[in-house]
Amino acid sequence: MSGAPGARAAAEPALRPRPDLFRTFLEADPDRLHFAAHSHHPWPDASLEGQRAAWQVAADRMDRKWDVVFGEVLPAAQGHVARTLNLPDPSTIAFAPSVHELFLRVLSCFEIGRPVRILSTDSEFHSFERQSRRLEEAKLAYVERVPTEPFEDFPERFATRAATGEFDLVYVSHVFFNSGYVIRDLQALVDAVPASAWVFVDGYHAFWALPVDLSGIADRAFYSAGGYKYAMSGEGMCFLHAPPGYGPRPVNTGWFAGFGALESGFSGVPYAPDGGRFLGATFDPTGAYRFRAVMDLLAREGIDPAAIHAHVRALQERFLGHVASRAPGGLSPGQLVPGVDAPDRGNFLTFRRPDAQDLFRRLLDANVVTDVRGDRLRFGFGIYHRPEDVDALVERLGP
Repeated sequence: MSGAPGARAAAEPALRPRPDLFRTFLEADPDRLHFAAHSHHPWPDASLEGQRAAWQVAADRMDRKWDVVFGEVLPAAQGHVARTLNLPDPSTIAFAPSVHELFLRVLSCFEIGRPVRILSTDSEFHSFERQSRRLEEAKLAYVERVPTEPFEDFPERFATRAATGEFDLVYVSHVFFNSGYVIRDLQALVDAVPASAWVFVDGYHAFWALPVDLSGIADRAFYSAGGYKYAMSGEGMCFLHAPPGYGPRPVNTGWFAGFGALESGFSGVPYAPDGGRFLGATFDPTGAYRFRAVMDLLAREGIDPAAIHAHVRALQERFLGHVASRAPGGLSPGQLVPGVDAPDRGNFLTFRRPDAQDLFRRLLDANVVTDVRGDRLRFGFGIYHRPEDVDALVERLGP
């Protein structure tokens, strides 16, 4: 099923920790314990090769560097994204510096003469939440937000509202940033949405965090993510899978969306027929070079999202074992969101507690990097972590 990682991840062989791939980042501060892989993932050393390649191509080719970007680098990146998500056609992928930019481009396709009716949740990331509320203020959108909790019946509650036909756009995260809750069956959710509505899935906390198969919904749903988190390649490299036929002419557009028509001349406002219709204007391609270098590295090493997720699950279980037996830093299984019985979660653990901000600062003083959102403290795990790193985290949490 689309977006159902649990069984596949459990069957994966154990992945040995790979801090060796991240020496530059880790050796910059050897005493630092970084448990925010879900926020700013360390970059592998191979990403520096991509960074240098971008600079060298610009020096060698100057104006003609775009021939390499569009002829080699972006097609390679499209191929990596398509293989990771099991998409049938890499050409449906468009790139931009941020998911926010891509979402606004999709939203601009609704030339309907009234506010766009959006169904979403109360747990979407800050950019969407801020933008959607501002759109409501400007009377450009109506947004209904379904509570994600209780998690046990969220899929049914959300699908019931989506099935009403009252909405133009259904926007939902694959893995929620403030909990790690995973929508395990995207196929069922998308199938519940009437054909009259579009579906936009924010996959940032799923892409390269857990195995994802979009083959069943590739012709129906937009899907976006980027390199900043689990794809380990930094900012400025986000993508959108655009299902064929949806939004052929975004109002929010840039010259790259009609790049192929520039030299031959054109009338009107032409658009690429594939995912390129969602491209914008001139951007810094360095992130694409880093992304290609990191994806090439992971392919050479035989590392895939399923193996990473299995490795992270083992680290999470080790940490939760300490929490249950020692309550380090006052953490307890009862503070975990979703609860300890959740069938699966993303690659971070979320603890809800009133002093989350204070504990975050105490950890930072102890050179432990975590992440806090309101009353929720998040611990993110990755392939650069060893079991002994988890034990060291517990020791620094203290009694």
